[in-house]
Amino acid sequence: MSEFWLISAPGDKENLQALERMNTVTSKSNLSYNTKFSIPDFKVGTLDSLVGLSDELGKLDTFAESLIKRMAQNVVEVMEDAKGKVPENLLANGGLKEKMKYLKIDLTSFVTHFEWDMAKYPAKQPLASVVDTLAKQLAQIETDLKSRTAAYNTLKTNLENLEKKSMGNLFTRTLSDIVSKEDFVLDSEYLVTLLVIVPKPSYTQWQKTYESLSDMVVPRSTKLIAEDNEGGLFTVTLFRKVIDDFKTKAKENKFTVREFYYDEKEIKREREELSRLLSDKKQQYQTSCVALKKGSATFLDHKVKVTPLGNPDRPAAGQTDRERESEGEGEGPLLRWLKVNFSEAFIAWIHIKALRVFVESVLRYGLPVNFQAVLLQPHKKSSTKRLREVLNSVFRHLDQVAAASVLDASVEIPGLQLGTQDYFPYVYFHIDLGLLD
Repeated sequence: MSEFWLISAPGDKENLQALERMNTVTSKSNLSYNTKFSIPDFKVGTLDSLVGLSDELGKLDTFAESLIKRMAQNVVEVMEDAKGKVPENLLANGGLKEKMKYLKIDLTSFVTHFEWDMAKYPAKQPLASVVDTLAKQLAQIETDLKSRTAAYNTLKTNLENLEKKSMGNLFTRTLSDIVSKEDFVLDSEYLVTLLVIVPKPSYTQWQKTYESLSDMVVPRSTKLIAEDNEGGLFTVTLFRKVIDDFKTKAKENKFTVREFYYDEKEIKREREELSRLLSDKKQQYQTSCVALKKGSATFLDHKVKVTPLGNPDRPAAGQTDRERESEGEGEGPLLRWLKVNFSEAFIAWIHIKALRVFVESVLRYGLPVNFQAVLLQPHKKSSTKRLREVLNSVFRHLDQVAAASVLDASVEIPGLQLGTQDYFPYVYFHIDLGLLD
C-alpha cells in the first residue's frame, strides 16, 4: 500500500513498552510494517506560539499535498504516450544517508528512511522561521508551476486548433498539406485554377461534363489531388471571366467549388507554425528531434530550432551544481523542471509532517519534550480497521474519552474542534503516496 500512519506516544517507560507491544502485535498479525520516525529537537517557544503553528502547519500540509498532486498530474500530461514511465519520474533526491544525497530514490523509501535536512531547514532556528522557509519555498514552486503550465497549455491549445484544421472532410479541413504549387496556374491575367469537391459516385460524370459546364474551360485540365471517404478534390482551369457561371453550373450538378486561393507564403507559414508547435510541445518532454506528422503527410528530418518556454530554468531552491548535472539527458525543460521541483515539494511536505508531529506531541503530552514517533505502513486496506483497534487498545490509557470515541462516534469530546474520526488517544497523521489515484 502507498498509505502511511505517522503516530507518536510519550517517551516514558510505560509508553515505550506500549510501543513494543504494538510492534509485536502488528508484526505477528501481519498488520503493518513499523519504523521509527526521527525528528530533531526543536526550539519549543511558548505554548501559545505552538497553538498558532499547529493551525498554520495544518493549512500548509494541505497546500503541499495539493501542490505535489498537481505536479504529478502535470508529469502525466506532459509524458502523454509514455505514461507507464510516470512513477519512475516521481522521485525524491537523496535523503537516506549523506553519501547517498545525490541519488534519486522512490517516495516510499524516502518516507521510511526519513532524515531531517539540517542544511536546508536548520533545527536550531525558531520553529516559526522553519515553517516560514517551507511556506515560501512551496509558494515559489507553485508560482513557477502556474506560469510554466499556463505557457504549456497555451501551446497545446494552439496546436490542437491547428490540428483540428487538418482533420475533417474536404469541405472544412485545411488544404495546405494537400495542394502544391504545381496544381495551379499562377500569375496569369486570364486563367485561374479552381478546386472542386466531387462525390465518389460522380467521378465519371465529372470527367464527362466538367469541360462543358461553362464556356472557356481548359480541356483536360482536371486532376484528382486528394480524396476522403465521401469524395475527391479535383482541379480545373478556366478563364477568370466565367468563374461565376462555372460555380452555378457545378452546383446544379452537385459539384462543390471549394473557395481557395493559393498563397505560397501563407501555406508555408501555416506549415511552419504547425511544425513549430509540434516540435515545441514534444520538446517540453524530450529534446530529441522527431518526425513531425501533419495530416496525411509526414515531414521526415524536419528539424526546428526551438526556443524554450518562459525564462531559462530556475534551479530549485538548495539544488547543487552536481544535482543539476545529474538531471537526465534528453529531457525537455518542462519535464525536467517538474521532476526537480516535484522532489523539492515532496521533501518539503514530509518535513511538514515531521513538524506537525513535533508540535502536536508537545501540545498533547506537554513539557519537557519526550515522545517517540513511529511510521506504520499498513500491509493491506482490509487490515486498517484491525490496526486501528490494536492502536486504540495499546494507547487507550493516554486518553480514555478519545479511545471510547473511536469505538463510538456519538461520544463528544469537550473542547475538541476536530471531528472525532480525526482524533485518537495518540498523535496521528496520515500520509498517502497514491498521488495519481
